[in-house]
Amino acid sequence: MNLADPKVLDMVNGIIASDRLSKTQVLQVVNLASISSNLKELKENMKWEYIKSKH
Repeated sequence: MNLADPKVLDMVNGIIASDRLSKTQVLQVVNLASISSNLKELKENMKWEYIKSKH
């Protein structure tokens, strides 16, 4: 996703605000958004990173 697109920024900001993410998590979401194709893929990548970080 293109982080310069206002719609994408609004979506990422919504995720950050609704999940009350820490600074580290915010950076992780921004990195994942840049490699994700859409919102569904971003959420799948976030779940994967969360599971990976627990193990």
